[in-house]
Amino acid sequence: MSALSQGICLSGYVNREYFTLQCRRAASEVTKEHESKYHECPFSGDLSLRICEPRVLHSSVPSRSDYYRRLIMSLYTAKEIMDIIPHRYPFLLIDSIEELEPGVRAVGRKCVTMNEPYFQGHFPGNPVMPGVLIIEALAQVGAVAILSQPEWKGRTAYFAGIDKAKFRQKVMPGDVLHLETTIYKVKGPVGVGKAVAAVNGKIAAQAELTFAIG
Repeated sequence: MSALSQGICLSGYVNREYFTLQCRRAASEVTKEHESKYHECPFSGDLSLRICEPRVLHSSVPSRSDYYRRLIMSLYTAKEIMDIIPHRYPFLLIDSIEELEPGVRAVGRKCVTMNEPYFQGHFPGNPVMPGVLIIEALAQVGAVAILSQPEWKGRTAYFAGIDKAKFRQKVMPGDVLHLETTIYKVKGPVGVGKAVAAVNGKIAAQAELTFAIG
């Protein structure tokens, strides 16, 4: 299967980074002979966003409004993240947001380097990222999911509780943290989310986080 066909936007869910690195590159290889087999994505006329998968051609494709309601596919940089949450260096603990479904779910990434200030004392000669900061990074990802909603723009999401926290492996310089927080309960300005941090597909930490918007 080609890189382009692997990038089909099933159910409207697309990872923008995948398209940037794969689909646009693969699009240049598409010939006129193959073009007739493509079904154009309703959200873009760009050839790189066309679908080459027969089973999708006969499935229901979400409308533009449904698509944006369910998922805003953006790869947010640290600068763009700071437009949503109030955290700043050295306490901004996420480098990018790879997937975002406002009010529901966000996926972020943190590249852990030896330059992190906490490694000076945690621990000399044996640098390990503090578990509480992994939880904080997960909370910041959850805050992006919540505060990206227009009604909460400019507000702050505070910790209201941490439950069922578990730390399963060390996170050290050179690791890339995959951070995912899913909000499953909201009542007014208070909500609860399930959060998981992983390195190379293995869970490093997980918890249930309660937040209050102030």
